[in-house]
Amino acid sequence: MIIYNVTVNIDESIHDEWLVWIKAHIPQVLGTGKFEKATLTKVLVEEEMGGETYSIQYRSYSREALDAYYREDAEKLRVEGLKKFRDKMLAFRTELQIVDEYTVNFK
Repeated sequence: MIIYNVTVNIDESIHDEWLVWIKAHIPQVLGTGKFEKATLTKVLVEEEMGGETYSIQYRSYSREALDAYYREDAEKLRVEGLKKFRDKMLAFRTELQIVDEYTVNFK
């Protein structure tokens, strides 16, 4: 499984508006059928540039599903955010491959 991670730094002047927007945007990305779930997290380390930083982690079904997302959906889904928040946000994307997962089992 591959995690498609989008890290975004948001200027404080648009933070609340962006947060409402991203909470509506995430279901649109999931609606493509290429991901099984998404997690929205706030980065707790303060950035030198200021603002608030978030990470959205989308768990893809497979490499093929993620590649299909890039080909078929990514561009059109990014456009709205870029138009709306262009000079007030900085985003970068990474791909993470899950090697193993562990859980605590208290008995």
